Amino acid sequence: MRAKKSYGQHFLINESLAESIVRLAIEKANGKSILEVGPGKGVLTKHLIKNKINFKAVDADRDMIHFLENTYPETKDRLIQGDFLKQRLDQIFAEKEFVLLGNFPYNISSQIVFQAIQYQDHIPWMIGMFQKEMADRIIAPHGSKTYGAISVLTQVYYSGKTVFKVSPGSFSPPPKVNSSVLLFERKPILPEGVDPKQFRSIVKTSFGQRRKMLRNTLKTWVDDKSVLESELFSKRPEQLSVQNFIDLTLKIQKQ
Repeated sequence: MRAKKSYGQHFLINESLAESIVRLAIEKANGKSILEVGPGKGVLTKHLIKNKINFKAVDADRDMIHFLENTYPETKDRLIQGDFLKQRLDQIFAEKEFVLLGNFPYNISSQIVFQAIQYQDHIPWMIGMFQKEMADRIIAPHGSKTYGAISVLTQVYYSGKTVFKVSPGSFSPPPKVNSSVLLFERKPILPEGVDPKQFRSIVKTSFGQRRKMLRNTLKTWVDDKSVLESELFSKRPEQLSVQNFIDLTLKIQKQ
């Protein structure tokens, strides 16, 4: 079964790494169910089966679903054929919370993160494989060159860290880049009074012109121009921490 470029498939073949990833997921699940994204040929799935974990797996590739059903009969009634980005994640398991796990297809890895954020009430932990460049952007600290909108919009809901660094030879076919496995732990919800939609819009607008001071980028958001005299508005977006963006949103909302 060959990988398909249209699905961004790179099958993990490093067995010891696969076992380590699943072991970490089981530890964080602590008895909860696990939802796997993009199971492919089942390198992670088989360890979930071996450890008798309650899990389900979503894959858009119908051929991969058939392969898994034939190779691992234990996956019967556990596989969902469809686009992960269109799934109602709150309706997959009877219980409210579950752990999200996957060797994420690189072409939609950032969208998978945003989908998880939409259901962050249900996902206390997330463990995913990313292209290293994307992983670095997601967990970048403020002030760094790679810090951007995806950094802020992820870090406001989750704290993330690299748990495994992965070379191209761990996959078939090998990608042309290095990879990283990130572990995300859910943070407390946004402070009361912060509108999540407005927060996202402000962050995206700010990084849309990242070389400009925020008083220029966000001036159309502000009716009371005296608000723009705040020190926060004299900075560029990469200079603001996640908390700074929360404070900035509150200032705009309260004007």
